[in-house]
Amino acid sequence: MRRRKAKKNPILPDPRFNEVVVTKFVNNLMLDGKKNLAFKIFYEALDVVDSKVEDQTGLEVWKKALENVTPSVEVRSRRVGGATFQIPTPVREERKQSLAMKWLIGYSRKRNEKTMAGRLAGEILAASKEEGAAYKKKEDTLRMAEANKAFSHFRF
Repeated sequence: MRRRKAKKNPILPDPRFNEVVVTKFVNNLMLDGKKNLAFKIFYEALDVVDSKVEDQTGLEVWKKALENVTPSVEVRSRRVGGATFQIPTPVREERKQSLAMKWLIGYSRKRNEKTMAGRLAGEILAASKEEGAAYKKKEDTLRMAEANKAFSHFRF
């Protein structure tokens, strides 16, 4: 490489649970730099999840949901001899987490509940039970990779 590798900014843990993953999730949830509002929405959503689930805490349910939505393989487009092939490739660890968070947040924004906290809570509960739009997205991605397994030899 010609240039030096970019320095990673350290991400501080969140105030309530002292977890870095929560802060990463809130950073993805945040719009227009409104981090306090994003934290408020996330904590409200976890409180809603807490009230609906008896045997686990809201944070445990959220972690389970994130784990259920995390993809293991994805398809990448690659041109070989004038044709474009969808080539299944394994996903890097950081990208796995990032995709899972983006899918959870994206599909919770499309839900029909009244508040964003309610939408996020609904999507978290659905994903923890292995259902919902974000989980379906993971399954579709896996199915696409499985269908195009024949082209995996194009991966260099």
